[in-house]
Amino acid sequence: MGHIHHFSSGPLTPVLAYAMSCVGAALGLLCTSRARALSGWSRSGWFALAAVSIGGTGIWVMHFIAMLGFSVEGTPLRYDVTRTVVSLLVSVAVVAAGLVTAATGRSRWPRLVAGGVLTGTGVAAMHYLGMSAMNMRGSLGYATPTVVASVVIAIAAATAALWFALNVRGALATTGAALAMGVAVCGMHYTGMSALSAKVTATAASVPGAETSSFIAPLITGISLFTVVTLFIVALSPTEDELLEDADFDERLDRLTRGREQSYENFAG
Repeated sequence: MGHIHHFSSGPLTPVLAYAMSCVGAALGLLCTSRARALSGWSRSGWFALAAVSIGGTGIWVMHFIAMLGFSVEGTPLRYDVTRTVVSLLVSVAVVAAGLVTAATGRSRWPRLVAGGVLTGTGVAAMHYLGMSAMNMRGSLGYATPTVVASVVIAIAAATAALWFALNVRGALATTGAALAMGVAVCGMHYTGMSALSAKVTATAASVPGAETSSFIAPLITGISLFTVVTLFIVALSPTEDELLEDADFDERLDRLTRGREQSYENFAG
């Protein structure tokens, strides 16, 4: 059996992972708040940004940074790039599906639960798909009860995240919700990681895949760029309250215009 280290870099990786999870959650909440006040393509665009923020930055990047502190004695670790990228796409897709499910239709709580189950199951699938992308000299095993617990935590965390995304308003509430979402996402990750066991094979054969370090530069560059661009877009856009006020003003102006047109038609007739 190979001894597993989850924090081989000390507290650095879990702290950074939690920070990135909170940043992604906060961006997602800010984007979703704009989507709540809009309709049509504008609403879809904000939901898309929210899905990338939460699913990409808040969940997938958190997972990857945490994995920088993961090691197994007696073997190097390498990653299948294609499967790793697919896990990113899965994470973003399930968050997007969960947001759409929870935000559309009339039955509020059934939609929220359905969206939470869909997103939570998908996030768990992303986690274990990402783990399956890891190659080593030997194999990994999982303790089934702990895996089940991690899936339950993922569903509960996803349901709470969707509720926050669709209901939280205000800077202080958004900050608190983002911190709570970060705890939930990290809790799911490290619960899933605690289910692991490793069996190392004594061999000199090379391990296929990319080194962990080869992901660092593009990861930091890509996420930093996305974060800056998204923050720039959010900072320049009207807040939810401003959007609702504009929509209310447009509606009142439209009613006034229609009333005048009707009065003119009655007078002309």
